[in-house]
Amino acid sequence: MLVDKDLSRPSHRGFWLNAFILGAALLIFPLSASAGLFGNKFENEVKTEQVAINLHNETMQGGYQLINTAKVKALLDNGKDVLIIDAMPFKDSYKKEHIPTAQQFLFPVSSMPEWNNAETNGQSEQDFTQMLGTDKDKMLVFYCGFVKCGRSHNAATWAVKLGYNNVYRYPGGIYAWKGAGFKTASVK
Repeated sequence: MLVDKDLSRPSHRGFWLNAFILGAALLIFPLSASAGLFGNKFENEVKTEQVAINLHNETMQGGYQLINTAKVKALLDNGKDVLIIDAMPFKDSYKKEHIPTAQQFLFPVSSMPEWNNAETNGQSEQDFTQMLGTDKDKMLVFYCGFVKCGRSHNAATWAVKLGYNNVYRYPGGIYAWKGAGFKTASVK
């Protein structure tokens, strides 16, 4: 049996074992760290895919088009004749902040295949038509909070049902607007 009698000096074997352990740790740590940070990337992709498919299906069913944040901002910056409607509750949302120039008309989150005044804060189909105006070709943009919110889908679907031809849903809504760093308006 061989024994290294000088304990103050690391043995040759101990040095290489420590070097191997350190090297393995340096290789494994980044992999385990990225697994910890991004471990749900595959599950998140399934969720993103489902949101995208739902948005596509709603758009096809509703008969409207989609518009993104940059295009809504460009419409406003260029003074285009567009009516922007916030489909969220007045007191809890619109009053606090909304896209500048937007008007408010409440729609429910869940599907509303038949008009229901109780779901639109007592407002009627005629009230909605009056807000939209008589020009059936005017550009209409509907938004709510975020992509999963169904309020803008209901509003855009109803505009199409009422015969409007230039109907857009802005799915990112107020979250995307704020995420892009654009200013909001409020009601005092």
